[in-house]
Amino acid sequence: MSLRSVSVGSAVVGVALTSAALTGCTENTHSHTITTPGPGRQSVSEYTDGTYSATGWYGSLPSHHDVTLTLHDGTVTDVEITTPATDPTSLEHQQRFASALPAAVIGRDIDTLNIDRLAGASGCSEGFMNALDQIKNHATT
Repeated sequence: MSLRSVSVGSAVVGVALTSAALTGCTENTHSHTITTPGPGRQSVSEYTDGTYSATGWYGSLPSHHDVTLTLHDGTVTDVEITTPATDPTSLEHQQRFASALPAAVIGRDIDTLNIDRLAGASGCSEGFMNALDQIKNHATT
């Protein structure tokens, strides 16, 4: 089995997903509500800062991605996604998706993400969104 992980710097991803098995997570438990004062306003996130991981399933084979997101003040600051497909065509889709994902999600509010098709891969988007939903549920304070 071929396994490839792509990691990129700061990003924000906000997406609604369906349920799937959570594979693990690490979180900062210092606070349940994150409040950061801004210039003339206050920013409040319903998510606890930390790094969270989940497996997102999709397709009829079924296929999956292992997704790891780091959140700060409700914004995605880092994302990693595996490309474990063994079928050459599926692997190519996963690799293109994994390469394009960081630019689509890093620096964005997690609640604004809705990845439907990215780099021509709609199934991969479904798997990512599935994992994202699990991560949002676990990170909710």
